[in-house]
Amino acid sequence: MQQPSRQSLQVAAVPAQREVRDRTDDAPWHTEAVCRRDEAGLFFAPSKEPTAARLSREEAAKRVCARCPVMVECREHALLQPEPYGVWGGLTAAERRVVLARRRRRDVELQKAAHAAGIAAAG
Repeated sequence: MQQPSRQSLQVAAVPAQREVRDRTDDAPWHTEAVCRRDEAGLFFAPSKEPTAARLSREEAAKRVCARCPVMVECREHALLQPEPYGVWGGLTAAERRVVLARRRRRDVELQKAAHAAGIAAAG
């Protein structure tokens, strides 16, 4: 099985440099999503999809995500739910698992540091 290049995973896993936009209306974020106008099949794998076809489809979906004004909101939704399938916010399910694992490790390290700081301050 062919693995996605390490570079594409690193690029995709880096948080987007876009800022979350303030919503002045009551419309949910997904009403502005570019993918609502594209073929939904681009974002979800058909059963028994060959690896080369999957990688090509995922890259095409990521290109759609890259031009989406609500990519950050979509990504955070998929990370918070968590969405187990498909491309959301420019990340595949595997890439989201990596991001979530990194966040968990970071949170554990922050808790350890806070605990150590609390002990040092008390002692």
